[in-house]
Amino acid sequence: MRIVVTGGAGFIGSALVRHLVLERGAQVLTIDALTYAGNRASLEAVKTCANHRFLQADIRNSAAMHEAITTFAPDRIMHLAAESHVDRSITGADNFISTNVVGTFTLLEVARNYWNGLAARAKTDFRFLHVSTDEVYGSLGADGLFTEQTPYDPSSPYSASKAASDHLAKAWYRTYGLPVVVSNCSNNYGPYHFPEKLIPLSILNAMERKPLPVYGKGDNIRDWLHVDDHARALDLIAGKGRPGETYNVGGGNERRNIDVVLQICKLLDQFVPGPTSRAELIEFVTDRPGHDARYAIDATKLETELGWRAQETFETGIAKTVRWYLDNEWWWRPLRDRYDGERLGLSVAGGAGKAA
Repeated sequence: MRIVVTGGAGFIGSALVRHLVLERGAQVLTIDALTYAGNRASLEAVKTCANHRFLQADIRNSAAMHEAITTFAPDRIMHLAAESHVDRSITGADNFISTNVVGTFTLLEVARNYWNGLAARAKTDFRFLHVSTDEVYGSLGADGLFTEQTPYDPSSPYSASKAASDHLAKAWYRTYGLPVVVSNCSNNYGPYHFPEKLIPLSILNAMERKPLPVYGKGDNIRDWLHVDDHARALDLIAGKGRPGETYNVGGGNERRNIDVVLQICKLLDQFVPGPTSRAELIEFVTDRPGHDARYAIDATKLETELGWRAQETFETGIAKTVRWYLDNEWWWRPLRDRYDGERLGLSVAGGAGKAA
């Protein structure tokens, strides 16, 4: 199996690459532009593997994508490259539109031209997996779950750009027959996570006994999915998913943001006891604009049709994650040295927000 992974030096992308190279033995070409969240260190485990290659390139560069894909001749393209941070999209949406929308269009066109030139059997077996987010569905109330039939209702520039790219991917299947499959996932967590997101930021701040800012009252609810469970799901969807279909991937682990932070504090107090509980570091700050109240995924289709099951509960996964950050300062310290440990969103009043 020959697989191109775009965004493969990012958080989810690197987990997928490690899975494909080390566990599945696939021939993998990782493509990543190495923007701020792309990190070659996340691919250290596959650095010397003969079945892995790395290319620094931008998915918006049509000529570079054409040369890479036609030369490597993949059986699958797994497209994860994206600007992905809501707070950054609030302060500057242009990169999100350019990368997530225009970049996806560029890659779809290159993939379509490549696919049209394949022999009959290879053309039938080829898949283009477009990896997206549950944020395209907007916000849930106290009840209910996102399903594959939930109408799109994005709230932020980030989620709007991903919704647009989802529609492009589906349109390339319906119009041109390109065998596209789309996945929408809940919030991921785990090792190698860039330290501006809720869980890694809270872990590192708590380790260093810095303030733990939490938006609003911390009541926003997310469905947490361990990144390694997600990687296994993506491999399965790309291999067995039906073209033109969407598959939602969720961990079935709904937690309020404040409870996530409290659990991190509890674990660190156990692993590295100190004079006081890290929970005393929590600070509630002004909420960010357009902050969706609740996300929760119904993964029934993925479970029943393709047989996927999450292997981690939130309790097992978060304990492993905290332990990983304690044991792998070599990875996060260089990022921490150039990143000040604050969140980047804006408050409604326009002031700088520093929240989890």
